[in-house]
Amino acid sequence: MPIKKPAAKTASRAQEGSRGEVVLYKSPDGGAALQVRIDKETVWLTQRQMAQLFGKDTDTVGLHIRNAYKEGELEKTATTEDSSVVQREGGRSVRRTVRHYNLDVIISVGYRVKSKRGTQFRIWATRVLRDYVLKGYSVNEQRLKDLRQSLRLVRHVLDRREVDRDEAKALLQVVSDYAHALDLLDDYDHQRVARAKGKVAPARGIVYDEARRIIDRLRTKFRASELFGREKDESLRSSLAAVMQTFGGKDLYPSLEGKAAHLLYFLVKNHSFADGNKRIAAALFLWFMEKNGLLYRKDGSKRVADNALVAITLMIAESDPAEKGAVVNLTMNLIGGNA
Repeated sequence: MPIKKPAAKTASRAQEGSRGEVVLYKSPDGGAALQVRIDKETVWLTQRQMAQLFGKDTDTVGLHIRNAYKEGELEKTATTEDSSVVQREGGRSVRRTVRHYNLDVIISVGYRVKSKRGTQFRIWATRVLRDYVLKGYSVNEQRLKDLRQSLRLVRHVLDRREVDRDEAKALLQVVSDYAHALDLLDDYDHQRVARAKGKVAPARGIVYDEARRIIDRLRTKFRASELFGREKDESLRSSLAAVMQTFGGKDLYPSLEGKAAHLLYFLVKNHSFADGNKRIAAALFLWFMEKNGLLYRKDGSKRVADNALVAITLMIAESDPAEKGAVVNLTMNLIGGNA
């Protein structure tokens, strides 16, 4: 059985320049024993460790990692981290900078190589990360401080681009109109409430041809040029497919709210079109919400007001990829709040 050893904490401190805790993973079949680093509420492995975990060579693992980034499934800056470690080479200690990949990459590679060990590792990692947070090992400076983070994101938008009066009002309105949702996120940051799970139900995704029809209608509505909605690459297809992905027979984004929030994020960040990126992203997000019964509350009011949607879309566009967790969680809470 996979085990976690208290002594691993000492091993972590012994690696000069490393961050986080180190725990030991042993695969049930005994084929892999790895020192796994836990930091920023995820687990990290090197390319060499993934090769050992999945029983593949490092070139094969590297190819799958590159394809995951090339296809737009993952963002490199949000899923990688370089750490300085001390290694024994030829009888001497040498400090090397080694790239580590987080759990999103590990799951993606496991899915691509069709490895049973990938499912076993994901189950183990989920349990260990849950224990890691509950037992208070997490370094809180990287946890979600979304009430303050949201205000900072607003300031970044105002600092980095000129906004008109309506946009500025929308950015400020999202903080006041949705104080309840932001308070919930602040409670989560301080471990007063559990992370909102959202509604787990079969989801109706958006297929590519369906999205193209919506984009064509938007071009007519806005009387836009031929550049509106003209695709620059294959990232539209990737964005639509990414939120519906499964691994080991389970959805990577289990809740409808999680799928919707990630769809908006991927569509905005992938910048798939020559023109109209934010408008198209918002429209497809709303259509996904409508298809899955999320667009309106029971009293008939919108779950996400127009000004909130403007603000969230702008925040995503201007945010650093490292802030993905904050903006996705903010979006999820706006969708689910006051249902």
